[in-house]
Amino acid sequence: MSDASSLPVLALNAGSSSLKFGLYLVDARTNRLLVSGMADTVGGRGGPFSVKDADGNALDCDARPTATPREAVERIAGLLAAQRMPAPAAIGHRIVHGGPACRRHALIDAAVTRQLEDAAVFAPLHVPPALALVRSAQECFPGIPQVACLDIAFHAGMPEIARTLPLPRALREQGIERYGFHGLSCESIVRQLAADLPPRLVIAHLGHGASVTAVAKGQSIDTSMGLTPSGGVIMSTRCGDIDPGILEYLVRELHYDAAQLEELIDHQSGMQGISDLSGDMRELRAAAASNDDARLAIAMFCHSVRKQIGAMAAALGGIDMLVFTGGIGENDAATHRTICEGMDWLGVGIGSAIVRVMPSQEDAQIVQHTWRITAR
Repeated sequence: MSDASSLPVLALNAGSSSLKFGLYLVDARTNRLLVSGMADTVGGRGGPFSVKDADGNALDCDARPTATPREAVERIAGLLAAQRMPAPAAIGHRIVHGGPACRRHALIDAAVTRQLEDAAVFAPLHVPPALALVRSAQECFPGIPQVACLDIAFHAGMPEIARTLPLPRALREQGIERYGFHGLSCESIVRQLAADLPPRLVIAHLGHGASVTAVAKGQSIDTSMGLTPSGGVIMSTRCGDIDPGILEYLVRELHYDAAQLEELIDHQSGMQGISDLSGDMRELRAAAASNDDARLAIAMFCHSVRKQIGAMAAALGGIDMLVFTGGIGENDAATHRTICEGMDWLGVGIGSAIVRVMPSQEDAQIVQHTWRITAR
């Protein structure tokens, strides 16, 4: 199914509780999707294992939720064989955080594995599941090159004024700085725009995790997330930026420990915490007609994103285009309208020609980077 210059490359895109995958035929210019799928939850109470062909048609498969990363990879391998797909020549993994030592996409060897293990402390929701998936893929596809495609790589060149956090040098020297995330998504938007890429672009990636990024001439110059994927705008279950004095109060007066703070910041806050109902925008919209807290959660989310769009426009000295992407960004038109209300002064009001909705194509970025690294 491939010529001498193209390779079948498998993308494994692990989230904190989900797994997306896609097998592509890849060369220097194109990524042709062969088959894709998703497990809504790996190791939890989520939706079924679903698979689609290149045209988006559902394929018959074992639809049970997957219990472990190993089971997920084994089922993907079985699916590829059953569909008579080519065996992957390389596998690319989305890795959210590489820490201070691993900031570029890289072939996974023993040294890179150690760097990623060390980086798990910065993104405990994301990196450990991704590393478990890497180990499972290495066992199920022995001898196949595996590549770490880092969400922080797109932001690695941010200027010092944006990258540096206002902390003592001794702490900054330990790697505490603004890394930024959703980099693969941002890269995919820049790639899709191609010749239409404007000098001053703001990308609002809105999903379970959400961030806003300023892109100048194709380069990230600032972004809302910081050391971890918990900062920035209000998210589904993450609080985003809050007064650090709140954390001091919780430790001093309520005796919270690190585990309790992590649970609060990452799982109990955001729209989930505001509404005391759900962090899922679809569920909040369904309840909003009769639930004041659901309406408040939606309004606060949109207000938080709107403020960050203004901040990124300030960092860019103006804005030529605003792109919405991610699960909410691509599918919830009401969110777009609410965010854009009152932003005519910035040129991105409701109905503005410079506002676009575009798909996040992280998997396409993963396989392109994997091809580039392994096809040398």
